[in-house]
Amino acid sequence: MANTLSHGFLLLWGLLTVLPLLWMFLSSFKSNGEILADPWGLPGALHWDNWARAWTGAHIGRYFLNSLVVVAGSVSLTMLTGATAAYVFARYEFRGRQFVYYLFVGGLMFPVFLALVPLFFVVRNAGLFGTWTGLILVYSAYSLPFTVFFLTAFFRTLPTSVAEAAMVDGCGHFRLFFRVMLPMARPGLISVAIFNFLSHWNQFLLPQVLMQGDESKWVLAQGLFALSVSQGYAGDYARLFAGLSIAVLPVLAVYVAFQRQVQAGLTAGQLK
Repeated sequence: MANTLSHGFLLLWGLLTVLPLLWMFLSSFKSNGEILADPWGLPGALHWDNWARAWTGAHIGRYFLNSLVVVAGSVSLTMLTGATAAYVFARYEFRGRQFVYYLFVGGLMFPVFLALVPLFFVVRNAGLFGTWTGLILVYSAYSLPFTVFFLTAFFRTLPTSVAEAAMVDGCGHFRLFFRVMLPMARPGLISVAIFNFLSHWNQFLLPQVLMQGDESKWVLAQGLFALSVSQGYAGDYARLFAGLSIAVLPVLAVYVAFQRQVQAGLTAGQLK
């Protein structure tokens, strides 16, 4: 009975997750008339022009590339700084280590929207308002607490004997970290990198506040919001669904490609 209930709940949860995505993809291939007349039906023909109009006419292609640049920079910076800090907290003893570590972890309890006003002035006074550099730095800063918390626990599970053997063989601290410990922590790095990618890709509030002005630098979330608002009474829902589908595809592709690594990274600490 318990297995039946658990499997039934998981099946229901899966349907609630998959059906809206499937409906969105199918609607992106319909005409506006088909969406209004039969929103739950199958498309009579595949209207690929909806995707073309979203990619070029609504500038979703430009926003998509902007998001790739920002997310690639922010995830790379977050992983480099977060992994370095987590390794130090996990492997080295120094005065004030626990205090600094809990400062990082305390950032998990601080909502982003509470700091929007001071963050706006800090970024503007630094000359980074409306720039990708400013957005990358802010993304990385808000992702560091979770990254440090996750990777510190993971680095603690790695065998100390390997690090000691490398040090005996003449491996320095930097070489030990980049050549020995990082490859061993690959499952954990991939897991937290994917979490950060999803968080940065779906971020809307921060770019809406910090990337005002030049539309050519907007990220995908801003572009989709502008597309939905600009609809007005025009009702070009097919182009809107196509734009949403374009935004969702990278997220699905990343998860499908790395789902095994994510599961391995989440369970590695328990298995070891």
